[in-house]
Amino acid sequence: MGDSAEKQARPGFFKGVKSEFKKISWPDKQSTLKQSIAVVVISVVMGVIIAILDYIVMYGVDFLTSI
Repeated sequence: MGDSAEKQARPGFFKGVKSEFKKISWPDKQSTLKQSIAVVVISVVMGVIIAILDYIVMYGVDFLTSI
């Protein structure tokens, strides 16, 4: 019994997916490029900040353990 109800629900599901895909507003090429560059730049900057903090903490711990 459950199989027939499930088979009838699938076409409705795919109709819903199709209608939702029509509502999507895809960004243009220029906007995608700007956002991608922003992500890369922020990632590099955050990586540098984390590396600097890591070195500071590492030398701080070495200093404290050498006392």
